[in-house]
Amino acid sequence: MRLEGQVAVITGAGSGIGREIARRFAREGARVAIADLKGEAAEEAAGEIEAAGGSAIALTMDVTDEAGVQAGIERVVQHWGRLDTAIANAGIQIVHPIEDFPYEEFKRVVDIHLGGSFLVTKASIPHMYRQKSGSMIYMGSVHSHEPSPLKSAYVAAKHGILGLSRVMAREGGPHGVRANTICPGFVKTPLVEKQIPEQARSLGIPEEEVVSRIMLGRTVDGEFTTVEDVAEVAIFLAGFGSRALTGQSITVSHGWYMA
Repeated sequence: MRLEGQVAVITGAGSGIGREIARRFAREGARVAIADLKGEAAEEAAGEIEAAGGSAIALTMDVTDEAGVQAGIERVVQHWGRLDTAIANAGIQIVHPIEDFPYEEFKRVVDIHLGGSFLVTKASIPHMYRQKSGSMIYMGSVHSHEPSPLKSAYVAAKHGILGLSRVMAREGGPHGVRANTICPGFVKTPLVEKQIPEQARSLGIPEEEVVSRIMLGRTVDGEFTTVEDVAEVAIFLAGFGSRALTGQSITVSHGWYMA
C-alpha cells in the first residue's frame, strides 16, 4: 500500500472529490481525518472507511474559522501523533457576471477556497516542520490557469491557490515539506451539476450546450474528469518518494488545459 502509515487530513471530504480521496487514501493504508462543514457527512464518510477496515476520524470544520481549523488539526495530531499530508479541498461555486456579482458572495468564494487553504496550511505546517517531512496538497482547477465567464471569484481564488502553493514550496523546502496543486477539469460532482442550470440561465443557452460546449468543448474526448482520476493524482503526490516534486501543478482535465 502506497500510503502505509501516513496520516492525512482532507477538508471538504464529506462528499465529492474529497470523499473519494479519503476512500482511496484509506485503501492505500493512510489514516484519514475527514473534515467537512457538515459534521453528519464527515461522520458518514469516516464510518464508511471504518466499516471497510480502514482508520478514520470525522471533524466538523469551517475552513474560514481560524480557531476551528487550528483545533481540528491539533485533534488529528493528538489522535495519531503526526501529520503527513494535508489536502485543502473545501470549496463552493457561485456564478454571476462581474457587474452583477454581489461583493459578499465574491468574498465568500475567495475566503473558502483561498483563505481556507491558507488556514489549513498555517495550522498544518508546524507539525510537518517538527517531523522534517510532509506534503501540502491544494485543490486548484483548470481555472487556476485559464478563465471562464461568470466565474470571477472562483478563478481569482484558484489562481491565488497556485501562488500560495508555490510560496509554501519555497518556505517548506528547507523543512522537508513539499507543496503541490491538483488542477482538475470539470468533475461531475454536485458542485458542477449545480452550475449547469445556473450557467444556462446566465448565458441564455440550453443546459445541454453548457455541458457540450462550455464544460467539455475543449477536452480531447468530450469526457468529464472523474473523482477517481483526481484521487489517483493525490495519492501520487502524497506518496512521492523524494523531495524533487514540489511547487508544481498537475492538470487532470482530458486536455481541457495543456500546460
